[in-house]
Amino acid sequence: MGCYRNPDVLTPPDSHCFSAAIGWLELGNPREAQAELDQIAPAHQRDAEVLDVRWMVLAQAMAWAQALEVARVQLECHPDLPAGWLHQAYALRRLGGAGIEAAWSALLPASERFPTEPTIPYNLACYACQRQRLDEARQWLQRAMKVGGRDPIRQMALKDPDLEPLWGEIERL
Repeated sequence: MGCYRNPDVLTPPDSHCFSAAIGWLELGNPREAQAELDQIAPAHQRDAEVLDVRWMVLAQAMAWAQALEVARVQLECHPDLPAGWLHQAYALRRLGGAGIEAAWSALLPASERFPTEPTIPYNLACYACQRQRLDEARQWLQRAMKVGGRDPIRQMALKDPDLEPLWGEIERL
């Protein structure tokens, strides 16, 4: 199956299945969400939005190997969007045997490709902190604050256990 770049919004019945999948996901029922996504026409299965929700469904189900596969399809079909890069790194981190190093390596190239996406430097800060590279973590966190706003990033960082070694410093920012 090739990559499809559909600039149009989904139309019924696909739009109904898509909305239902989001609803099931919000209700915490990834199995039903997956069933709704599976009903979307094959021509739309590789649309960016459908892949994004499919990844979220798999993440909620903690099906990290499948989530990684979907992230890689996102990268193949939509390399110009940051979601695939972020999702791949997130899945790699949680996939047995891969871990922080694999997540770091997968996400680092995206930092140059998407300089205005704050989630990328934020996640790199988390990975650096977990790798005990606190100076690098500080630099990435500063970059995230620069592009994403100091206050929202600061508030998120103060709740993130990945950044706990820096909480004292972050509180003073």
